[in-house]
Amino acid sequence: MNTLAAAAITESTLARLMLAIGIVLLAGAALGRLAQRLRQPAVVGEITAGILLGPSALGLLPGNPTEYLFPAQIRPLLSSVAQVGLVLFMFVVGWEFEKRLIRPHARLAAGVSMSSIAVAFGFGVALAPVLYPDHATVAGQEISFIAFATFLGTAMSVTAFPVLARILTENRMMGTRVGSLALASAAIDDLLAWCLLAYVSALVASDGDYSALARIGLLSVVYVAGMLLVVRPLVARLVWRWAAAERWSALLAVLCAGALGSSVLTTFIGIHAIFGAFLFGFVMPREPTRVLAEHLRKPMDNVSVVLLPVFFIVTGLGVNLGSLTGGDYIALVLIITCACLGKLIGAIVPARIAGLSWRDSRDLGLLMNTRGLTELIILNAAVSLGVLDESMFTMLVLMALVTTAMAGPLLSVRRRPSAVAPPYETAKSPEDPDAPRASDTAGDYITPRT
Repeated sequence: MNTLAAAAITESTLARLMLAIGIVLLAGAALGRLAQRLRQPAVVGEITAGILLGPSALGLLPGNPTEYLFPAQIRPLLSSVAQVGLVLFMFVVGWEFEKRLIRPHARLAAGVSMSSIAVAFGFGVALAPVLYPDHATVAGQEISFIAFATFLGTAMSVTAFPVLARILTENRMMGTRVGSLALASAAIDDLLAWCLLAYVSALVASDGDYSALARIGLLSVVYVAGMLLVVRPLVARLVWRWAAAERWSALLAVLCAGALGSSVLTTFIGIHAIFGAFLFGFVMPREPTRVLAEHLRKPMDNVSVVLLPVFFIVTGLGVNLGSLTGGDYIALVLIITCACLGKLIGAIVPARIAGLSWRDSRDLGLLMNTRGLTELIILNAAVSLGVLDESMFTMLVLMALVTTAMAGPLLSVRRRPSAVAPPYETAKSPEDPDAPRASDTAGDYITPRT
């Protein structure tokens, strides 16, 4: 009898889970499409859908529909589905990181990226003493100021590479000097952001124990070296052999398993799982580009289309505008202001020093200020590590939404299609066959999840 009851409960829970996922997919598709009609990246609509389905909107209606649609017993299952989708998405992000994208503007892109990260990180750390006293305790546990300040700085310094690519495409800037420079800078920015997240995850996992932090650091170095020196050639050999034999289904299964296994390994080391997925994607071979894109990356993108909206809804369920007080709204204004100033100053100054006009420099600063999905990944990692409470998480999600949404409208005012710079392809020298073409950039580096 107990077995039958347990089975009934399981069937009921699974039915609720399937209903929740169905609602998630419909809401994400509807709000994502609406956002695109308003000249916003789809991610803005999907984040908004998550917030509307959570306690901030739907949960305020009579009977609390949020609790009915997303009851407590299925939320861990939703989180698990979201994490699988996130890991596979990060695998694709790592795979799409391409050094050829950076090469034509390597020095200036590195300067813009490092400057924007450093200044924004500094603004975040400077703001931390103001915010920390009201958010020092999470779930009854006091968090260290260093962990809080470092996470806040990391959250301020993020630029979302996939969202940026979509904004560039929609504003006809993909082939301009500013667009290609912003894309290269964002690629470096993303890589540094994941390294920062790995460091902060290790810092939190060590809990102030420097010997434990040293152990995590040593294991991380060994892990990265093993991925670059051992896994990379093995995966390249496997991909070439199975691609030649057209064993696409088996190869796709092995790569997904590899991404998940790499995530498990980094979790065991003490750094976040998404770093493992990203690095496994990073060591993947890029050639033959079009064949791999058609048979492997496109199916992976389709999986993300189904699974990633669950991540947005899980994020939205953690956003509770009702938990914000008057003081929190003042803090929210400070957070948005510091986030914008950090990125704008950090990008504009090196651009001006390099000789870009004020207009191009401002556009570059606005583009580097987009955060989107990358920011949500960092924030959810902070929540899972117990660094952010509900109100701080809510404020930082709103900051990500505002800074992502503001770029497109401001760019449309500043830039006209007739005022674009020479195409990116003209910057490619004949002697450098590896330099990216505009067509390559549009086809190989942009995923549907923007």
